[in-house]
Amino acid sequence: MKEEFQARMLRIHFGESDKWQGKPLHEAIVRKCQELGLAGAIVYRGIEGYGTSTRIRHSSHWKFSRDAPIMLSIIDTEPQIAKLIPHLDEMVQDGLIAMSTVQVIRYARNATVEPGKL
Repeated sequence: MKEEFQARMLRIHFGESDKWQGKPLHEAIVRKCQELGLAGAIVYRGIEGYGTSTRIRHSSHWKFSRDAPIMLSIIDTEPQIAKLIPHLDEMVQDGLIAMSTVQVIRYARNATVEPGKL
């Protein structure tokens, strides 16, 4: 089955050393997405980058220097994404959130998923 529809995509950029209530920020956001019933979230660990602070973040083989750039990508319907935003307002202290409307093409072997719903 192939289905096409519009959705929203969030890309959240921050550093690997960022925390929320003592846990890595990326783990806390993924857990919150799951708790809110969002379709899914993927965490990417970058090699190098910088953001608003202009401090260059980079990955390292040395355990004491772990502050790689992190990007978390979430795609879901507009109402589902709207549920997450107030939580991100609290959780993300230093970072960037890019939000856009995207055209989704979903391929599924199993036709039990409701059309237009991630």
